[in-house]
Amino acid sequence: MTAAISVTDLRREYRRPRTSLRRPGPVVEALKGVSFEVERGERFGIVGESGCGKSTLLRLLAALDRPTSGEIRVEGLEVTGRRERDLAFLRSALQLVFQDPMGSLDPRMRVRDIVAEPLDAQGLPGRDGRVAELLDAVGLPAEAAERYPHQFSGGQRQRISIARALAPKPSILLADEPVSALDVSVRAQVLNLIGDLVSELGLTLVFVSHDLSVVRHLCDRVAVMSAGEIVETGPTAQVFEDPQHPYTQRLLRAAPSMRRALEGAGASDLLGDPR
Repeated sequence: MTAAISVTDLRREYRRPRTSLRRPGPVVEALKGVSFEVERGERFGIVGESGCGKSTLLRLLAALDRPTSGEIRVEGLEVTGRRERDLAFLRSALQLVFQDPMGSLDPRMRVRDIVAEPLDAQGLPGRDGRVAELLDAVGLPAEAAERYPHQFSGGQRQRISIARALAPKPSILLADEPVSALDVSVRAQVLNLIGDLVSELGLTLVFVSHDLSVVRHLCDRVAVMSAGEIVETGPTAQVFEDPQHPYTQRLLRAAPSMRRALEGAGASDLLGDPR
């Protein structure tokens, strides 16, 4: 069976701005030969500290940036090197939920138009019915369609972002730190929503986070990143209970417990298994 996502020896280099008229800026290696596969229907977590290359990797998977070298295949089709006009298959198959719901939503657009944006871009029919269906799926009332993003809380705005990502019926959902900007009790609600929708719709999930407890709650398998490289990967329970790489061991020792934090906030009932 073809993997949902296949990444081979992926590298991304950036050149920093020059500090001298005589010398170009230094080259920074954001990704250093990353390789992995995500099977269809799998929940795959990517964890690591800020600056390790997680978000760069996700942007490359979504073809929002180009790698320096390496190969990305989505549903068996190569993504790297294609022009935007040749990426229609990717825009249908794969959608991204961003970290900052307010920054990713146009404040001048009503919610109905935000959610329908991918449908309009791809010329898909059934706009109004699909918007109503999606708002219901993410737990928002039908009248939310007529309002603007600033009229909602952070958690509600992230629900709108999730609805927009699901609009074209993708098979793969990428989530880039989707709960890091939310209050702790709201995080659990949004995590459970994502888990429920992934199960109900049979989606493949790639979930990026610096919070190991969030990934443990949601993902079947995890890759640990450090300084642009994957240093350890495996079933989530195995990696968390018996980490092999020293970096993973340090990361786990330093990680706060989301469950403890939620219990302290009186919200532990929201951490039921979303699967």
